[in-house]
Amino acid sequence: MKNYRFFIMGMIVFMTVINYVDRGALSYAQQEMIAEFGFDAVSWGAVLGFFGYGYLFGSFFGGLLADLKGPKFVWIIIGTAWSIFEIATAFAGEIGMMLFGGSALAGFAVFRILFGLAEGPTFSTINRTNANWAATKERGFSASLGLLGSPLGALLTAPIAVGLLSITNWRMMFIILGAIGLIWVIIWSKVFTNLPEDNPRVSKEELKLIRSKDDLLPNEKLVQEGSVNTKKWYHFFHNPTLVCNAIGYFALQYITFLLLTWTPKYLQDVHNFALGSLWYLGMIPWIGACFTVILGGKLSDYLRRKTGNLRIARSGLAVVSLFLTAVCFLLIPTADSIVGVMFWMSLGNAFNFLPNSVYWSVILDTEPNLAGTFGGISHFICNLATIIAPTLTGFLVVSYGYPSMFTAAVVATVIGMVAMMFVKPGNTIITRNKKGETTSESIL
Repeated sequence: MKNYRFFIMGMIVFMTVINYVDRGALSYAQQEMIAEFGFDAVSWGAVLGFFGYGYLFGSFFGGLLADLKGPKFVWIIIGTAWSIFEIATAFAGEIGMMLFGGSALAGFAVFRILFGLAEGPTFSTINRTNANWAATKERGFSASLGLLGSPLGALLTAPIAVGLLSITNWRMMFIILGAIGLIWVIIWSKVFTNLPEDNPRVSKEELKLIRSKDDLLPNEKLVQEGSVNTKKWYHFFHNPTLVCNAIGYFALQYITFLLLTWTPKYLQDVHNFALGSLWYLGMIPWIGACFTVILGGKLSDYLRRKTGNLRIARSGLAVVSLFLTAVCFLLIPTADSIVGVMFWMSLGNAFNFLPNSVYWSVILDTEPNLAGTFGGISHFICNLATIIAPTLTGFLVVSYGYPSMFTAAVVATVIGMVAMMFVKPGNTIITRNKKGETTSESIL
């Protein structure tokens, strides 16, 4: 295969779609599950929220493990684990009643937290994989391919889950989805290696392209096998570029989880849509994002090539995109029809996903040999939004009405935009040696 690295990236896209459908399918089984186990609104909200707690810590520790043991080891472990826990969700209620004091809720708590823990390392491991496999000039595009699974998975979750539920029951839905994940793991274990140098399907010409230094910018770095890592995970916080980049990523995730968690209820309460209409209305805000997540990666690489300036190509693109996102969400409450609301929401989310690859590319540009570790820390910080966005929105809606949730989204986006103004991709981390002397020594 002439460009085997793109086959690897395509396999990652397929995996991230599986990943997103697996986590979102639970929401569409709610009617049967609530009826069977007698959950009220509070306990069902808890079932939905358990995932986030495991996901936070999985994203952090998964990145460390990807750097320490290699991405292939992590892929096989987490892919197997989340597939098994997805299957186990079908029996979580009964297991809880047998083993956890007769509480079905406790059973779902255990398996949803473990499921989130297993899925957490996904994107930091993608970043480690891209650091090893992507050519420097393709970093933006390779990152965007890995991230395509997020909006594409969000788009496909409703029709896939509803389709499975229409031909079988909710338990079989979880079993089928988990089985698909296990099949992916088996194939992946046969076709993937930690480094392209170790893969017999990668030609010498392609390997030369991946490791080429011909068009390397002065502040860019390449992965080097066997390099000595003198930096620790906490050195992430010594670099303002990485910290500000994580804050910018938080803004993207805030918008994402605001739409995922509150759009259905907003459409029901404000625009009086029946529950049966939400499966297709919920898809609309994600259509544009499926295209802009790829466009953003290509645009970032184009700007890098044309300007020779990583700050313009990465943080500049993010600043403009976040500004346009804020404008769109500011206009949502002013729309006087559902068409206007969906237009501004969809356009805003499309702009929101345009710089998605930037947040991961900045880490690759700055510290490729710690792409997993620092990617995991960034993902941990941004995923605080998975808890903050739905919780804060609930408080705001009760206190000030639905327009306030869009105002909060604008504030979060502006904070991210300001943070990205201080991002300087490629800046090395300043550390101190045993004598207390500062050094900017690279790990390469």
